[in-house]
This record gives sequence, structure tokens and C-alpha cells, in this order.
Amino acid sequence: MTTPLPAFRLLLLVLGTVLALAGAPARAQNIVVMVNGDPITDFDVEQRSKLEQLTTQKTPSRQDVINMLIDDKIKLKEGKKYGVDPTASDVNQSYEGMAQRMRISPDQLTKSLESKGVRPDTIKSRMKSEMVWTSLVRGRFKEKLLIGEKDVADKVRESGDEKLQIEGTEYKMQPIVLIVPRGSSSAFQETRMKEAEQYRARIGSCEEANSLFRSTPNATIRESVTKTTTDLPEPLRKVLDDTPIGHLTAPEVTKAGIEMVVLCSRKPTTIDTPKKREIREKMYTEKYEKTQRAYLDELRKAAMIEYRNR
Repeated sequence: MTTPLPAFRLLLLVLGTVLALAGAPARAQNIVVMVNGDPITDFDVEQRSKLEQLTTQKTPSRQDVINMLIDDKIKLKEGKKYGVDPTASDVNQSYEGMAQRMRISPDQLTKSLESKGVRPDTIKSRMKSEMVWTSLVRGRFKEKLLIGEKDVADKVRESGDEKLQIEGTEYKMQPIVLIVPRGSSSAFQETRMKEAEQYRARIGSCEEANSLFRSTPNATIRESVTKTTTDLPEPLRKVLDDTPIGHLTAPEVTKAGIEMVVLCSRKPTTIDTPKKREIREKMYTEKYEKTQRAYLDELRKAAMIEYRNR
């Protein structure tokens, strides 16, 4: 007859088996560096190294990876100081956005990362630190990051292009979504498409669209957005140019459901030339990089960074 194991010993045995199956190496929990009392472990370094190699196709040095992780810790602490602390929902939304841009589902992105040995939490941690940092830098140095119109115009002329603005079109519109839950049948989706076409035949103004869709179950109308010719790809511009004011564009199936746009206004305007926009964006990027680097250097000097086992 076998003697039953005491409950505590049985629990230890089970935990030991789980850890063994997970293949968690003891060295993975070795602390490499403490940043303001927050540890960075060998496992963190290993994970970030794999992520950097996956995204840049280059193998970073161990010290470069450690510096990236130190910077992340510093950014997150500074964010909390100013109340900038994205929620898990915010980070997950960013993760889903990444998957959408890659034209895959979040689950497929997770599986792809895991097949390369990268945990989803690793990329989510990096996303969170960058969300915090972008918000901090743009918020604290808003005035410093402004780009003067005269400076941009001078740069454009230096490039040999005298033209600063061109004639274009300004579109004011509101996106509309008829919600189709994930996993819905093709028959349900077809029913919603028919509903969309019926709505399209009824709506004749933005006011009607707002009145209808703000009270329609399983549908939503978003706040208005204004775009100009240079903001939109040519196929979409053609669709908007062919759509009567106050009417809806043809329904399209997207991840969110059945989407349409109600065109509220369309009018001629003057817009920056592509060259001017390019130069302004370059000037902003250069100023942003210089500002954020100086800010981070200042925070690193004030941080308590203690290396272990060097």
C-alpha cells in the first residue's frame, strides 16, 4: 500500500514538475542590473536580444540590450511621476494595431513571436515604454518642438524648390461602423451588408447620419475627421470625389465590421507641397531626437543604476 504524500510535499513536487516542463533555467532569474530598485534579469536581456534580432535582423551586443532595458525602466518611472501610465488595455490595443498593420490577427502575431522564442510580454513592455516616452517628450517640450513656417520655407528654397503650396481639396467626414462580432456567420455578415446599403439609400446629410447611428444598436458613428488631398491615397480620393455631400460611401468589410464614411463637406483649399511636408517632418524628427536624447541623458545621470555580477 502506497503512503499518501503530505499536502505540502505534494505541492512542491507539482511545482517542481511544472518548472521542469517549462524549461526555466535557474540563470534566467539572475539579476544583471538594478535600476532605481527595479531589477533587470538575464531572462529580460535574453528576451530583448531575441526581439531586437527579430525586428532589426542584426545581433545587438549584450551591453546595448542592457542599455535599452535600463532606458525603458527610466522612462516608465518618469512617466509615473507625471501620471503617464498606459493601462494593459492601451498596450493590448497597440499590440492589436501592430498585428493589423501586418495583416494578421493578434493570435497569429503571438504564435509568430513564440515560434522565434519571444514572449508577447517582451514586445508589449517595449511598446509601453515608448508610449510613455512619446507622451512625455511631446507633452513637456511641446513649445520647444514647434517648427517655424519661415524656417521650413527657407529649407525648401535651399533645396531648389520655390513652390511652397499647391491647390488641393479638403474633405470632412465621419466613419460609421456596423458591428459584426468575431466569428459571425457569412449569412449574418451578408445581412449587415444589406442593412448598410439600406442606410446608404436613406442618408442625405451628416445630421441625419448622426441622428440615426447614435441611436442604432450595434452601430457607431465616430467623430469627424478632416483630411486633405495629400493625406489620402488616390483610390480613396476618387471615392470621396464621386460621393455626393451628405451621402455614404460604399460599405466595406473590415476587422471592425461593415464600415462606411459619411462625407460632410468637400472644398478646395491650398495645401503644402509634398516637398515642404517632407522637410517639415524631417526638421521635426531631428529636433525631437535631439530633445528626447538630452532628456534621457539627464534622467540617466540622476538614476540609481547598480550592476551585478560584472
